[in-house]
Amino acid sequence: MFFSNSLENQLQRWNETIRNQPKNPNAYIRRGMVKFQLAKIDESIQDFDIAEQLDARMKPYLWQRGLSYYYAERFAEGAEQFEIDLTVNAQDVEETVWRYLCIARSLNVEEARNSLLTVKNDPRCIMQRVYDLYSGNCTPDDVLTAGQSEGIKGNFYSHLYL
Repeated sequence: MFFSNSLENQLQRWNETIRNQPKNPNAYIRRGMVKFQLAKIDESIQDFDIAEQLDARMKPYLWQRGLSYYYAERFAEGAEQFEIDLTVNAQDVEETVWRYLCIARSLNVEEARNSLLTVKNDPRCIMQRVYDLYSGNCTPDDVLTAGQSEGIKGNFYSHLYL
Protein backbone atom coordinates (compact mmCIF):
# COMPACT_ATOMS: atom_id res chain seq x y z
CA MET A 1 0.00 0.00 0.00
CA PHE A 2 2.86 2.40 0.80
CA PHE A 3 4.30 1.95 -2.70
CA SER A 4 0.95 2.61 -4.33
CA ASN A 5 0.36 5.70 -2.17
CA SER A 6 3.80 6.96 -3.08
CA LEU A 7 3.02 6.54 -6.78
CA GLU A 8 -0.37 8.22 -6.32
CA ASN A 9 1.40 11.13 -4.62
CA GLN A 10 3.86 11.36 -7.50
CA LEU A 11 0.97 11.31 -9.95
CA GLN A 12 -0.72 14.19 -8.13
CA ARG A 13 2.54 16.18 -8.16
CA TRP A 14 2.94 15.67 -11.93
CA ASN A 15 -0.73 16.55 -12.50
CA GLU A 16 -0.08 19.82 -10.63
CA THR A 17 3.10 20.49 -12.61
CA ILE A 18 1.21 19.95 -15.88
CA ARG A 19 -1.59 22.27 -14.74
CA ASN A 20 1.05 24.96 -14.13
CA GLN A 21 3.23 24.12 -17.16
CA PRO A 22 0.97 22.57 -19.82
CA LYS A 23 3.65 22.91 -22.51
CA ASN A 24 6.40 21.07 -20.57
CA PRO A 25 7.10 17.79 -22.45
CA ASN A 26 9.30 16.43 -19.65
CA ALA A 27 6.41 16.69 -17.19
CA TYR A 28 4.27 14.51 -19.49
CA ILE A 29 7.09 11.97 -19.77
CA ARG A 30 7.49 11.82 -16.00
CA ARG A 31 3.73 11.52 -15.46
CA GLY A 32 3.59 8.84 -18.16
CA MET A 33 6.26 6.88 -16.31
CA VAL A 34 4.24 7.05 -13.08
CA LYS A 35 1.07 6.01 -14.93
CA PHE A 36 2.99 3.04 -16.36
CA GLN A 37 4.02 1.99 -12.85
CA LEU A 38 0.37 2.28 -11.80
CA ALA A 39 -0.55 -0.07 -14.70
CA LYS A 40 -2.40 2.75 -16.47
CA ILE A 41 -0.73 1.74 -19.69
CA ASP A 42 -3.02 3.43 -22.24
CA GLU A 43 -2.89 6.67 -20.23
CA SER A 44 0.91 6.48 -20.14
CA ILE A 45 1.00 6.20 -23.94
CA GLN A 46 -1.22 9.29 -24.19
CA ASP A 47 1.24 11.26 -22.05
CA PHE A 48 4.22 10.12 -24.11
CA ASP A 49 2.34 11.09 -27.27
CA ILE A 50 1.65 14.56 -25.86
CA ALA A 51 5.33 14.97 -24.99
CA GLU A 52 6.23 14.18 -28.60
CA GLN A 53 3.57 16.57 -29.91
CA LEU A 54 5.02 19.34 -27.74
CA ASP A 55 8.60 18.61 -28.85
CA ALA A 56 9.16 16.27 -31.81
CA ARG A 57 12.85 16.00 -30.85
CA MET A 58 11.74 13.80 -27.93
CA LYS A 59 10.69 10.90 -30.18
CA PRO A 60 14.01 8.99 -30.20
CA TYR A 61 14.23 9.26 -26.40
CA LEU A 62 10.78 7.83 -25.60
CA TRP A 63 11.90 4.28 -24.76
CA GLN A 64 9.29 4.35 -22.00
CA ARG A 65 6.58 4.52 -24.65
CA GLY A 66 8.08 1.39 -26.20
CA LEU A 67 7.57 -0.44 -22.90
CA SER A 68 4.00 0.81 -22.70
CA TYR A 69 3.35 -0.34 -26.27
CA TYR A 70 4.68 -3.78 -25.34
CA TYR A 71 2.37 -4.10 -22.34
CA ALA A 72 -0.55 -2.72 -24.37
CA GLU A 73 0.19 -5.53 -26.86
CA ARG A 74 0.92 -2.97 -29.56
CA PHE A 75 4.03 -4.88 -30.54
CA ALA A 76 4.68 -3.42 -34.01
CA GLU A 77 4.56 0.11 -32.58
CA GLY A 78 6.82 -0.98 -29.73
CA ALA A 79 9.39 -2.44 -32.12
CA GLU A 80 9.31 0.79 -34.15
CA GLN A 81 9.76 2.95 -31.03
CA PHE A 82 12.75 0.92 -29.85
CA GLU A 83 14.28 1.02 -33.32
CA ILE A 84 13.98 4.82 -33.31
CA ASP A 85 15.46 4.94 -29.79
CA LEU A 86 18.43 2.93 -31.00
CA THR A 87 19.30 5.70 -33.50
CA VAL A 88 20.46 7.80 -30.52
CA ASN A 89 21.63 4.97 -28.26
CA ALA A 90 22.89 2.19 -30.52
CA GLN A 91 24.83 0.35 -27.83
CA ASP A 92 21.94 -0.27 -25.44
CA VAL A 93 21.19 -3.96 -24.97
CA GLU A 94 17.90 -3.27 -23.21
CA GLU A 95 16.31 -1.36 -26.06
CA THR A 96 17.63 -3.98 -28.49
CA VAL A 97 16.12 -6.80 -26.43
CA TRP A 98 12.79 -5.03 -26.02
CA ARG A 99 12.70 -4.54 -29.80
CA TYR A 100 13.42 -8.27 -30.14
CA LEU A 101 10.58 -9.10 -27.73
CA CYS A 102 8.14 -6.91 -29.64
CA ILE A 103 9.08 -8.55 -32.95
CA ALA A 104 8.86 -12.02 -31.40
CA ARG A 105 5.34 -11.26 -30.16
CA SER A 106 4.15 -9.59 -33.38
CA LEU A 107 5.83 -12.00 -35.83
CA ASN A 108 7.86 -14.87 -34.32
CA VAL A 109 11.08 -15.67 -32.48
CA GLU A 110 12.95 -16.65 -35.63
CA GLU A 111 12.19 -13.30 -37.26
CA ALA A 112 13.19 -11.51 -34.06
CA ARG A 113 16.51 -13.34 -33.86
CA ASN A 114 17.21 -12.76 -37.56
CA SER A 115 16.62 -9.02 -37.12
CA LEU A 116 18.52 -8.68 -33.83
CA LEU A 117 20.64 -5.55 -34.03
CA THR A 118 24.33 -5.79 -33.18
CA VAL A 119 25.40 -4.37 -29.82
CA LYS A 120 29.06 -4.64 -28.90
CA ASN A 121 29.86 -2.01 -26.32
CA ASP A 122 27.26 -2.05 -23.53
CA PRO A 123 29.56 -1.57 -20.53
CA ARG A 124 27.37 -3.71 -18.24
CA CYS A 125 28.65 -7.31 -18.23
CA ILE A 126 25.23 -8.72 -17.31
CA MET A 127 23.66 -6.96 -20.26
CA GLN A 128 26.23 -8.46 -22.60
CA ARG A 129 25.22 -11.93 -21.34
CA VAL A 130 21.54 -11.04 -21.82
CA TYR A 131 22.35 -10.02 -25.38
CA ASP A 132 24.24 -13.29 -25.89
CA LEU A 133 21.17 -15.19 -24.68
CA TYR A 134 18.83 -13.53 -27.15
CA SER A 135 21.31 -13.98 -29.98
CA GLY A 136 21.51 -17.71 -29.17
CA ASN A 137 25.07 -17.68 -27.86
CA CYS A 138 24.60 -18.63 -24.21
CA THR A 139 22.17 -20.36 -21.86
CA PRO A 140 19.83 -19.05 -19.17
CA ASP A 141 22.22 -20.54 -16.60
CA ASP A 142 25.06 -18.44 -18.05
CA VAL A 143 22.91 -15.32 -17.57
CA LEU A 144 22.05 -16.28 -13.98
CA THR A 145 25.71 -16.90 -13.17
CA ALA A 146 26.69 -13.52 -14.62
CA GLY A 147 23.90 -11.85 -12.68
CA GLN A 148 24.96 -13.43 -9.40
CA SER A 149 28.53 -12.23 -9.91
CA GLU A 150 27.30 -8.63 -10.20
CA GLY A 151 25.22 -8.53 -7.02
CA ILE A 152 21.70 -7.19 -6.56
CA LYS A 153 21.58 -5.17 -9.78
CA GLY A 154 22.99 -8.06 -11.81
CA ASN A 155 20.47 -10.44 -10.27
CA PHE A 156 17.65 -8.03 -11.09
CA TYR A 157 18.63 -7.80 -14.76
CA SER A 158 19.26 -11.52 -15.13
CA HIS A 159 15.83 -12.39 -13.74
CA LEU A 160 14.04 -9.60 -15.63
CA TYR A 161 15.34 -10.71 -19.01
CA LEU A 162 15.00 -14.43 -18.40
